[in-house]
Amino acid sequence: MAPQRKGAAARVSEDTEDLTRHPLQAILLADSFATKFRPITLERPKVLLPLVNVPMIDYTLAWLESAGVEEVFVFCCAHSKQVIEYLEKSEWFSQPNFSVVTIESHNSVSAGDALRLIYERNVINGDFVLISGDTVSNMSLTQVIQEHKERRKKDSNAVMTMVIKQSKPSPITHQSRLGTDELFLAIDPQTKQLLFYEEKTDSYRGIIPLDNALLGDNPSICLHNDKQDCYIDICSQEVLSLFTDNFDYQHLRRHFVKGLLVDDIMGYKIFTHEIHSSYAARIDNYRSYDTISKDIIQRWTYPFVPDVMFSGNSATHLEREGMYRASEIEQSRSAHIGPFTVIGKGTKIGNNSKISNSVIGKGCSIGSNVSITGSYIWDSVTIEDGCDIRHAIICDGVVIKSGAALEPGVVLSFK
Repeated sequence: MAPQRKGAAARVSEDTEDLTRHPLQAILLADSFATKFRPITLERPKVLLPLVNVPMIDYTLAWLESAGVEEVFVFCCAHSKQVIEYLEKSEWFSQPNFSVVTIESHNSVSAGDALRLIYERNVINGDFVLISGDTVSNMSLTQVIQEHKERRKKDSNAVMTMVIKQSKPSPITHQSRLGTDELFLAIDPQTKQLLFYEEKTDSYRGIIPLDNALLGDNPSICLHNDKQDCYIDICSQEVLSLFTDNFDYQHLRRHFVKGLLVDDIMGYKIFTHEIHSSYAARIDNYRSYDTISKDIIQRWTYPFVPDVMFSGNSATHLEREGMYRASEIEQSRSAHIGPFTVIGKGTKIGNNSKISNSVIGKGCSIGSNVSITGSYIWDSVTIEDGCDIRHAIICDGVVIKSGAALEPGVVLSFK
């Protein structure tokens, strides 16, 4: 028998580690299990609603692909046929080194149900990214995944790392600029372990109850109300089995995160990773829809902006003052298009019409003397002469008759 060289043993163990390397996977929930976008979502799933003329799910998938995820499981429930049909026709099914697999369910009513079903399918092989299909980000995943893996090596109970960022809550409404309630977090400043998570509710009346044990067990605690939850989580496989073991876990934050934080018996831990220069936000309500649309137009989300091609969006040219114009537009010489406005392909704009701080979809027909401010006009909308539209959302195929005025906050659903 030939003598074994010294370096061989080390190399063999390195090789086995390489062989066990799993592709980076993500679970994308294409159902928010919420009703905040009704009446629109009665007809179309939220992830297919246009965000600056591109379906929301395309931002999430484009970011996952750019961040090095190789396999995405898209969980579809409400309007699942529409989501599956859209993905099958899109370019996502033909990308090299990036596979998109849909998992369909008709009787899941919560994120907990979705994760239990995915656990039964036995498709997740290691750490994974958990995200919903209404998330826009350009952050790199390398550092947060590295931190998560290193923690796991030292402590197998570190099952999840949550991405957070600085937010600027309004002192008047106690809401963030994304329209979400003020969030209170307690974090260990040394280890970044999450110790307390609570969204402000009316029952608080300015008082936050902290458990004495929390203060006794931890030498130092930072309490924050200036952080935003990005709803991007790096999870270990145990997270799926924890949902399966606890059938009362329905909501990811209210039940799962808070459940782990108060469970002393199992000892599972959640950690945080704060991003500073990157962008990450979730479209949770109409206000965040408006805010994130403006962020995209103002290029905070680069490279996911209107004039950069990703996921089949049509070419749009950036002009002065953040004005984007697609091809084949017919615009009257007397029409005025103001700053931070996007005009979709094939749209016609009549005489003396003024559009500012708005997104106009594809194939719209806008008459003469129309004023549109701070609004979202989706595809194939007809707006007749003399209309005044301020801070409204108008879905595909709506016809607005001449002289109509829409007050701020109006939402007109399809057709």
